Amino acid sequence: MRISKTIPTLLLSGSLIGAAAQAMNSAEETGPAQPPKKPVMFDLTSIDKTANPCTDFYQYACGNWMKNNPIPATESRWGSFNTLADTNNYLLWKDLDAASKHPSSPLQTKYGSYYAACMDVDQADKLGARAIASQLAMVDGLDSTKMVAQLDSRYEAKYGQGFLVSVRVGQDQKDATQQILQTGQGGLTLPDRDYYLNQDARSVRLREQYVAHVTAMFSLLGDTPDRAAAEAAGVLKVETALAQGSMPRVEMRNPANVYHMMTVAEVQQLSPDFDWHVLLDGSGAGQVRTLNVSFPGFVRAVNEQLESEPLPVLKSYLRWQVLHRAAPYLSKDFVDRNFDFFAATLTGQKEQQPRWKRCTRLTDAALGEAVGQDWVKQNFPPAAKDNMEKLVAALEKALGEDIRTLPWMSDATKAEAEKKLAAFRDKIGYPAHWRDYSKLEVSRTDFITDLSHNAVFERDRNLTKLGKPVDESEWGMTPPTVNAYYNPPQNDINFPAGILQPPFYDVTKDPAINFGGIGVVIGHEMTHGFDDQGANYGPTGNVKYNADGSMGSWFTPDDLTKFKQRTQCLADEYSQFPVADGQNLNGRLTLGENAADNGGLRIAFRALQETLAPKGITNLDAQTDVRDGYTPAQRFFISFGQVWCENRTEQAARNQAKTDPHSSGKWRTDGSVQNFDEFGKAFGCKVGQPMMPEKSCRVW
Repeated sequence: MRISKTIPTLLLSGSLIGAAAQAMNSAEETGPAQPPKKPVMFDLTSIDKTANPCTDFYQYACGNWMKNNPIPATESRWGSFNTLADTNNYLLWKDLDAASKHPSSPLQTKYGSYYAACMDVDQADKLGARAIASQLAMVDGLDSTKMVAQLDSRYEAKYGQGFLVSVRVGQDQKDATQQILQTGQGGLTLPDRDYYLNQDARSVRLREQYVAHVTAMFSLLGDTPDRAAAEAAGVLKVETALAQGSMPRVEMRNPANVYHMMTVAEVQQLSPDFDWHVLLDGSGAGQVRTLNVSFPGFVRAVNEQLESEPLPVLKSYLRWQVLHRAAPYLSKDFVDRNFDFFAATLTGQKEQQPRWKRCTRLTDAALGEAVGQDWVKQNFPPAAKDNMEKLVAALEKALGEDIRTLPWMSDATKAEAEKKLAAFRDKIGYPAHWRDYSKLEVSRTDFITDLSHNAVFERDRNLTKLGKPVDESEWGMTPPTVNAYYNPPQNDINFPAGILQPPFYDVTKDPAINFGGIGVVIGHEMTHGFDDQGANYGPTGNVKYNADGSMGSWFTPDDLTKFKQRTQCLADEYSQFPVADGQNLNGRLTLGENAADNGGLRIAFRALQETLAPKGITNLDAQTDVRDGYTPAQRFFISFGQVWCENRTEQAARNQAKTDPHSSGKWRTDGSVQNFDEFGKAFGCKVGQPMMPEKSCRVW
């Protein structure tokens, strides 16, 4: 799981699936050979008893799991989250497959047709690049850099996404009840700006491989070798310039860095070679006078490209954007090339996933609240929702007590923190109101068109929110998703039905095991409201800004200093943790998630203590269970550790360290327990051992 705290940045951003597009064609597989094995919660066979839990708890909790669960050839990472996602996808596939053959409602007809179109390999191979001929023709018709805004506007209206600049509606940081127009940054194909800018040998080699890939893809379009090579060089040149103007991920974590309200005239002055009036008119937002330019540096970089690059170079870049977006869904030659670079080279994945898996995932992404309605009826009974609500209540009570007893925080700041906690909204399982898909057109025979229709549908659905109050009932994840998130502007915690199953939650298990699993997940999301980003969002979801427009905080100045010292401890600590040869975690990038992991563990343990106390169990280290020989405290920590059991390719580990705000499974486990003295007590560790260091970090 990537427990995540913001939308759309998903827990293990992006969500469990990386940014690189998965290739679409493989063997003609129409369904699973057999159902996947269901994951087990608190699996004693996963424990490596040859390991010392005080030296490396992750190896102790997960050692045998890692040995017995090698990474499948179709994956770059394999862990507890994947095993549950596999189960959920299988159940979802059964619904989609049935709906594609024998729909019994208009909604089933719609999502069944979307899935069927995705599965039509013969049609994809028959069309080849002709499937995107009209899109490429639109780019080929560009005859001046001054017309790029017009092209962007027309292309987005027809295909749902633009090229260099787009506008979308989002929540206003200063008035969280309202929605405003915003523009962000993008335009890069590689996972992060650093892939273009780093000069180490590995990065240089990867860029060479990228250019070779782009060259090969242009050749598949029919370009001559010389032209394809020249176009690929132009693509890298443009994307490198855009990368130089892009904001680093660590800086994006500060809300003040991405909030720059400007008038349209000011934005136009910032990028005089891009006609903003044309773009806004085409988006139906021509009446807007101000918008949030999240990344002014990127807007300037776009203008510099329009001003300096020859038209043929810009057209090569735009052609590449069309081709790259469609490549996973075209004929086998395009799909295989796309897989070779974006999956095999970038992540170490050896084989493409079966087509039914990819089409199931794509249908869930497009129509998740359509198929999700049927999925929850079968897989998430009301009793499960009721039990989850009780667990959330127990965790909120424990967090409140944690806040009240913090030794470093003043009463004034505690009062503000308690206000924020009291204002939490809990969203469990699935939305209260399902999304209306009646305006989404779906063809059973043309998946490229279905993708465009879906993109246009989502674009239009977003833009109609402009100037309207925020709909706080909306969800950012579909019901079967194995993930969870905290949304700072709305101050809500969200737990899809998909994650409320083993290895996270099992109603047949005792409280120690469930609090170590889903309890820590709940505590993690709650703690996001109080991490280094959450410290800027008050109970209403607004970011606090001072009179001069600079960002403030609901902490008193003295408490804020103490808070920053404590979070710096975490940042420094995690920056020392290796994930691959010569590659450590980025403690600043992962700070929010690490703080949430550490805080969630403490809060869940406190909630377990309070749950067992009325039953006469006041010492969680005192009595072992005759079934497994572990105390309640030990079962709690083992359950927590096994949530993060995983194996990962070296390429995927490197990519994660550069792009993912979450730490790897090993350090989500060991990094948290070594900062919690209750773990050392539970396993009889001595001060000075790795899992019980003399100095540790604590925020919450």
